[in-house]
Amino acid sequence: GDRPHRALADALFAEGFETRSDDEKFVEQTRVLPVFHRSTNTPVDVVLAGRGIEDLFFEGAIEIAIEGLNVPVARAEDLVVMKILAGRPKDLEDVVAILSAQGESFEQPRTLWLLGLLEQALDQSDLLPLFEHCRARAVG
Repeated sequence: GDRPHRALADALFAEGFETRSDDEKFVEQTRVLPVFHRSTNTPVDVVLAGRGIEDLFFEGAIEIAIEGLNVPVARAEDLVVMKILAGRPKDLEDVVAILSAQGESFEQPRTLWLLGLLEQALDQSDLLPLFEHCRARAVG
């Protein structure tokens, strides 16, 4: 079948990464490819984007120089949206930590707009209240 994540895993292997799991069903259901960097034993979760909201995340990405290589990274505001959508306790703790660390530099209107779009698209009404709950817990 068509498994683009296999080609990605092969390309990552050539660059020094190995998959942490051979569970194809997990990758297809979660769109997460768990890998680790062999020489540093650093675990990395590669999230496989689809069409839609991910396009907005890509457009908003910022480039950060890591060891001379410019790497596109999700903005804090978009990462918060992803974590609110995932909604696991660890994700919500991460949201509180991100909001605390970002303080005044966090561009809340973007996050509110994206969460509103997701609530409409998914016919949910719990994302914005979840964000507000995390924001109330954030210090800074």
